[in-house]
Amino acid sequence: MDALARADALTAYAAEAAGCVRCALSATRNRVVFGSGDPDADLMLVGEAPGFHEDQGGAPFAGQAGELLERLLEGIGFRPDDVYLANVLKCRPPQNRDPLESEIASCEPHLFRQVELVRPRVVATLGNFATKLLSGQPYGITRVHGQEHEVALGATTVVLFPLYHPAAALYTPSMLQALEDDFSRLPTLLGREAPPVPHPAQPVPLGAPPSLAACDAVAPRTTMQLGLF
Repeated sequence: MDALARADALTAYAAEAAGCVRCALSATRNRVVFGSGDPDADLMLVGEAPGFHEDQGGAPFAGQAGELLERLLEGIGFRPDDVYLANVLKCRPPQNRDPLESEIASCEPHLFRQVELVRPRVVATLGNFATKLLSGQPYGITRVHGQEHEVALGATTVVLFPLYHPAAALYTPSMLQALEDDFSRLPTLLGREAPPVPHPAQPVPLGAPPSLAACDAVAPRTTMQLGLF
């Protein structure tokens, strides 16, 4: 299947997934947040689940975490349209709680189908839930961030590259520095030359606590509660 056919298939699958009722989140969501970006991207980033604004707008990584992610991408010479963005869950858990195992199991086929159709060379997992699901290992993100390894996701073999979730890094300078350092390695993993003048991400001023994915939580939680470690 060529790139155009895969893009068409991805669009068709997104339309199909918009009516998903595989788990109870279908009764509480506003919209299915399928994914966005380049359907033929070399780099795919996978987060945890939609937050409040994603559930309203339908696109992943909105709010402060999305702004930080955009700055990190710009720092390595990418725009959000150059990559493919998705989450483990396609529907927002009530009050931005952690995903349940049953919800992850129900939504997993959607994510694997996205990987199959996009065919990225590198999949960067953001935080604990995406890393554990796609690596098939129980190790937390603090232990494995920045350690790339090759994995087979269905019929697609990719380089898996675990990263801290931007929501966790917003208010933790040491974690933000680690996230920037790990991000700087992505061009090499993708076989590209890094930009000569990087644009480091800047901490977001303190304000409302970050949410699950968009940092606009209705019920704020600590980063440990977010399951990002």
